[in-house]
Amino acid sequence: MTALLRPATENDLNQVVRIERLCFADPWTEESFRRLLAGLPAIFLVAVFPPQQTIAGYVVAFSVGEDAEVLNVAVEPDFRGKGLAGQMLDAALIELGGRGVRTAFLEVRESNRAALALYASRGFTEIGRRQRYYRRPVEDALVLRKVLEVTEGDGKKSQSSFADR
Repeated sequence: MTALLRPATENDLNQVVRIERLCFADPWTEESFRRLLAGLPAIFLVAVFPPQQTIAGYVVAFSVGEDAEVLNVAVEPDFRGKGLAGQMLDAALIELGGRGVRTAFLEVRESNRAALALYASRGFTEIGRRQRYYRRPVEDALVLRKVLEVTEGDGKKSQSSFADR
């Protein structure tokens, strides 16, 4: 399933917040998403299906210098299992690489097998654990990292960050 990926707008927030509440036990507020719209280093993309312009999911990432964090990947339950989360994650990683990011990090619930499989398929590896990171329900977060590849001349070269030193 291929969706149109585009930057989120103010008009998307109602649908994004609805998806957030369907997907997460401790959802972000509308104000949290609204602040992302004004944040230059933030990547906030929505997946839209024409012609109704139904938002089926979104991805949020934030970069500072050569490091980034993938903050959220969410797909409306009716659209799951169709590769949409992978499309959105790939788009965010490409955008991060274009911004000079060398390393992307994220946290994920240790029980979220679908997300762990997605992240593993994109080259993320576990580098740590945050005890009792999630509140509802209380659960550890696994910290994952992906070293992004940047094009240099005719080839690709993996780059490292402070986390590798």
